[in-house]
Amino acid sequence: MIKNSFSQIYTYKNTKLFGLMPNNKAVSQYTLTNKNGMECSVINYGATITAIKIPTANGEKTDVVLGFDTLEDYINSFDLPSAPYLGTAIGRYAGRINNASFTLNGEKVQLTKNHKSHQIHGGLEGFSRKFWEVTSINEDINPSITLEYTSLANEENFPGELNIKVTYTLTENNELKVTFQAKSSEDTVINLTQHSYFNLDGHAKDIASQKLFINAKNILETTTELIPTGNYTELKNHTFDFSSPKNCPISIDNTFVLEGKEAATLYSENTKIKMTVFTNQPGVHIYVGGNCFGQIKGKENADYHPTSAICFETQNFPDAPNHSHFPNSVLRKDEEYLHQTTFKFEKLQP
Repeated sequence: MIKNSFSQIYTYKNTKLFGLMPNNKAVSQYTLTNKNGMECSVINYGATITAIKIPTANGEKTDVVLGFDTLEDYINSFDLPSAPYLGTAIGRYAGRINNASFTLNGEKVQLTKNHKSHQIHGGLEGFSRKFWEVTSINEDINPSITLEYTSLANEENFPGELNIKVTYTLTENNELKVTFQAKSSEDTVINLTQHSYFNLDGHAKDIASQKLFINAKNILETTTELIPTGNYTELKNHTFDFSSPKNCPISIDNTFVLEGKEAATLYSENTKIKMTVFTNQPGVHIYVGGNCFGQIKGKENADYHPTSAICFETQNFPDAPNHSHFPNSVLRKDEEYLHQTTFKFEKLQP
């Protein structure tokens, strides 16, 4: 375990300088590797996962998530016509909040607006564009890294000072475990998620032929602006019924109501890689995309397009603060928020 104060510099062996933020803060990339050769790389800008590499034949590795080669590209991606949030930690509230407002303890809270009249993914900056401190790294069995960010009271107009920790653990069973923990100085609302884009054929490919299973019988009904109405839509005979594996959709931006801790699976016939998603969250928001509009190149000069990859945004329901029958989104003062999601990778036999 390597553990230093915030002001000290880590000397972790698998670290490299990734770039400088506009305020000259140095952003580093940290790479975890397990005994099987699986890798996960993380930067402390947005607590962002930049690469997940799965060993394949002949000593080669398949990078199964979208990302950029430079910090500048990550920063500039937020100025694209639709920011992709590649690999970032999302907060204080993932998904959309209707009219960027809600009522808490009898008082209306008006948030910042960054999605027409609504808020999405935490507002104008959210947690995805923040500098996160690395507070611990474990190099031993099941290597891990913990990053921490403190969101001051009234940041994006959310009440309460919120301290957040995210730990990425790479197990010897080829699982990437994501654990969010948070505490607030006042009652607030919270909904954190990890926003990696997966493609099991490799990050430069197309997702459309990969097989998707989602453990859900309902999705949230939404308006034309993708705001939940409060109703549920049954998936029987629906286009988005993935209770039996079928090809990924080429366009989707919907929240599925989960039936258990096993949320979803993705499988590639080409690489024989299967990914299973487990979570303690009530929903998974599925989004196919990654488009960089020809303005920014992905890693290794890749051109990311509208069907580059798929997101499994395990989380509470969007707009839950405005729907009393949705799962609770309020974090009371000094209570602990705990979000656990696991991405398990397997190489199936031909």
